[in-house]
Amino acid sequence: MNVKTSLRRRTFLGVGLAAAGSTLSCSHAPAGKWRFFTPAQARTVDAICAQLIPADQDPGAHEAGVVYYIDLQLSRRLKRYRAAYVRGLEWLDSASRARFGRPFADLSGEQQIELLNLTEEKEPAFFDLILAHTRQGFYGDPRHGGNRDRVSWKMLGLPYPQIRGRQRFPDHMPQTETRP
Repeated sequence: MNVKTSLRRRTFLGVGLAAAGSTLSCSHAPAGKWRFFTPAQARTVDAICAQLIPADQDPGAHEAGVVYYIDLQLSRRLKRYRAAYVRGLEWLDSASRARFGRPFADLSGEQQIELLNLTEEKEPAFFDLILAHTRQGFYGDPRHGGNRDRVSWKMLGLPYPQIRGRQRFPDHMPQTETRP
């Protein structure tokens, strides 16, 4: 076996294993099993997301597991934003401790909103980034780590989209029996 064939085969196997792994790992991570965030950072991000898309008569970002989406994506396609998250979360918790003597996640809702307004003013790049990722995690496909139980789609009255190859026959077509 030559090196060129070996590399192509490894690439093929690696892509196949990565695809299988991504399917398995897209489920919501159990509490305490973070890919990028520390537990304290995850609490802060979850609190931010819960303020950006709060629950009312429908579930909000917290119930949709948006923090898991952001954490998962920061370990994958959004790696370039890791430093921005670390800096932004450090700034926010520092501002929270300076103003209220406690971490952001431990503040009342009104205090959190006050600090998010300050963040939007003083750290607009971080605020815009986490707002965009919160929206993606809330409205996106659940297979990417957020929108748990398709809560936003249900809220909007959207049907679960068909994925190519998942349903071989339309509902109105009778299924044929398979031979043993």
